[in-house]
Amino acid sequence: MSFVKKTKNIDHPHTLDNDAKDNEEVLESSSVQEREPPDGGFKAWLVVLGAFCGFFATWGVFMDEYDANVYPNQLTELTWIGSLWYCLTNITGPFYIYMASKIDDRYIVGVSCILSAFAMMMASLTNEVWQLYLTQGVLSGIGSSLAWFSCMRGPQMWFSKRRGLAVGITMSASGAGGLSFSYIARACFDTIGYRWALRVLGFMQFALLAISSITCWRLNPPPKNVPIVDVKDMKNKKFLILFFIHFIGNFAFYIPSGFVPSYSRYLKLDPWIGANLNAIMSAFLFFGKITIGFLSDHVGRFNMAVICGTMACIAHLAVWLTATSEGSMWAFAILYGIFGGGYISMITAVIVEVVGLERVESGTGWAFFAWSFGGLLGQPVAAQIVGDENRDYRGAIIFAGCLFFAGAVASWALRVAQGGWKLFKKV
Repeated sequence: MSFVKKTKNIDHPHTLDNDAKDNEEVLESSSVQEREPPDGGFKAWLVVLGAFCGFFATWGVFMDEYDANVYPNQLTELTWIGSLWYCLTNITGPFYIYMASKIDDRYIVGVSCILSAFAMMMASLTNEVWQLYLTQGVLSGIGSSLAWFSCMRGPQMWFSKRRGLAVGITMSASGAGGLSFSYIARACFDTIGYRWALRVLGFMQFALLAISSITCWRLNPPPKNVPIVDVKDMKNKKFLILFFIHFIGNFAFYIPSGFVPSYSRYLKLDPWIGANLNAIMSAFLFFGKITIGFLSDHVGRFNMAVICGTMACIAHLAVWLTATSEGSMWAFAILYGIFGGGYISMITAVIVEVVGLERVESGTGWAFFAWSFGGLLGQPVAAQIVGDENRDYRGAIIFAGCLFFAGAVASWALRVAQGGWKLFKKV
């Protein structure tokens, strides 16, 4: 993109109008020359740290506690709490770039900081499932949405060659959050009760998002005259494939974290085993996203998306589907943590390569908007397949595994569209 201002030809007055329009378009694209990603440096890594702090989340351990001790035999109803959260966390994507063009990211994340903590405090006062829909579902989901898009686009804008690693570190926070929050929540459940568990985690979210609000600096000024909804990316055929990948990926991604604790109870394992499985899965999500991100910078991000999607499918259909013991569940938690986390990290890291750096904000917003459908319906559909009383998890496991297979096939199609058919080419 050129940022050189055009010179008007005063000898030909009839060209002034056209030149003025050209100048206006150029200046609207950027009032100053855009900086290239520094790909490192103290400030860039602080952006990654802040983004990491904004990605903490845990839901599966709460659903298991509600299902077992607070609202028994209401599994389908309970899954809608997490589904509302997942949906609303992503649904504002297409509008975020417009909002971010008017308001500094630090203020947006600051509002998220207050709203997210308030939602958890209000959830601790509830007595009915529908009240959790409004607090832990809707209010917390909107609060998270305000933070996630700022946190997600920052590392993509500040890094180029090491973008896979930066995005992997950022998204590994969901694993680190699941690891730490699962143990903290379970300890709170057993000592001070689930209400105080919500309050404790609310204070933790406030502290973490406060760090994010301080460090989410922009690399370049926001674009001018942004439409409320920008649909230009939908004219990009490769982006349509990527949109589909994100659409189906989120239907499957949250099923293990939501159902592994209850499945371990179904196998009559100790309740702490369920929390430990979620924690181990989260630990390897953390490890997998960083490791896969690092490898992708050398092997190719599109290639790693295909590999991770395929391995996540195998983990479901060959390991979880046949699991009948604690050991087999450990194996699934480890495999899914590495490759499920790596898959989500990779399909996010390739956004900028599909749409270009100048459209990364819009592309990220639309890609995460695609997540909202799976976030809303993925767990409830799986819960309907499992059933509330005579539970059979096999159908839900097959459902998730087949979705990962479809995602791997679509990732291969995108890889071919981006880099051709050569098998060992870095793409």
